[in-house]
Amino acid sequence: MKKPIVHRLLLLIVAACLVAGGTPSQGLRLPAHEKIVLKNGLTILLMQKQGVPLVNFYAIVKTGAAADPEGESGLASVTAGLLHKGTKKRTAEQFAADLDYIGGSFDAGAGSDFTYLSAEFLTKDLNKGLDLFSDALLEPTFPQGEVDKLLAQSIDGVKASKDDPDSVLGAYYNGYLFGKNPYGRPEGGDEVTLKNIKRDAIVKFYDSYYAPANMILAVAGEFDTAEMKEKLQAALGAWPAKAVKPETIPVAMEVKGKRLLLVDKPDATQTYFAVGNVGTRVNDPDRVPIRVVNTIFGGRFTSLLNEALRVESGYSYGAYSYFDSRKEPGAFVMGSFTKNATTVQAIDLMLKVLDEFHKNGVTPAQLESAKSYIKGQFPPRIETSGQLARQIAADEFYGLGDREINELDARIDAVTPDIANQVIAKHFPMDNLVFVLIGKTSEIGPEVKKYAAQEDERKIIDPGFWPAGK
Repeated sequence: MKKPIVHRLLLLIVAACLVAGGTPSQGLRLPAHEKIVLKNGLTILLMQKQGVPLVNFYAIVKTGAAADPEGESGLASVTAGLLHKGTKKRTAEQFAADLDYIGGSFDAGAGSDFTYLSAEFLTKDLNKGLDLFSDALLEPTFPQGEVDKLLAQSIDGVKASKDDPDSVLGAYYNGYLFGKNPYGRPEGGDEVTLKNIKRDAIVKFYDSYYAPANMILAVAGEFDTAEMKEKLQAALGAWPAKAVKPETIPVAMEVKGKRLLLVDKPDATQTYFAVGNVGTRVNDPDRVPIRVVNTIFGGRFTSLLNEALRVESGYSYGAYSYFDSRKEPGAFVMGSFTKNATTVQAIDLMLKVLDEFHKNGVTPAQLESAKSYIKGQFPPRIETSGQLARQIAADEFYGLGDREINELDARIDAVTPDIANQVIAKHFPMDNLVFVLIGKTSEIGPEVKKYAAQEDERKIIDPGFWPAGK
């Protein structure tokens, strides 16, 4: 039996550590940083971090895959991926060679809410690194040959990913859960939508959304702040100001009743499944209690879900739950995988754990264990200058600010059993559930139909994930 969900569980544990830091007696605090806004509207966050001679850039363009036109999912992602594949000064090969010469790194991509650009350079190579970063950001030319190459690679990647159900379960789940809502579109596109993307659309997306006032740039590392301000002003201050219409993401409503999508993979020996509904926003007032409660339920290796499905029953190598919180409500997911023969037993057990969670709530001992676990984990996403740059940029984008980290220990401590049980009732759906299964329909199809009144089927070889609006 394959073990990808073990790795996913570990990633979820790492994500939970975002709220952690220090020791239980000393709460985590972000290092001080400065915020400036250039005349063209560009927001810059500067954080000095001495000790390691590196400088990290992390930029957020406040528009992501949710702004992709219908039928062109993947446009934001492809646009970002082409930024360093040819500029007015450098070909793709020259950019790569110049980057390699100074041992730097550059990456760009798009999530649903925003597009990001990140780069890392040695402090001694700051001038060369900033020149490369600003070149990719301000002067991309989107050569047709590079467009064709990236689109072909992306389409091949989507097709190949369907050989691994674990890697595409989320795309099917989001598509089925959100439907026409932009959050239902695959951020990287699919075999159909990527074929629809033309160079003109890429240029239009860049011209429409890449603008100073639509961007946050965080810089963290070993540098002199006054000198960095001058360098950024010289590199980015002349970027022409431009108005950008903010993208409004429709709010997805909770699915009522029970629905099931079965994706047929005839050669599957295991069933991968996700169960849940629409969840919460990033800034939900209950976000800290939710994180504590989910740690107990499915957010760590010793969670109730993992204990039941892995340790006690042996149905799976791992089970998990998480809230994919976004600018607007994202998904709540419970997931696992099991052999074909134990598909129903594993799903039944997951639902039983959920039911008992509602009936029994959390005990004081469970609550204290979860709090200690979270606060006792070193914060892996805010250790290095690159991680710090990402953190302060994201907090600025979502309007959370430094208090999100600096007051987190106190907010965790404030979660009582009564608050935790209210969170279970409010945020962990019981009666309204969406089921998405990838497996061998001929073996599991008749049995799993009991979970929902509405049933839908498709084949994994069918292009795309779930038809928008169906």
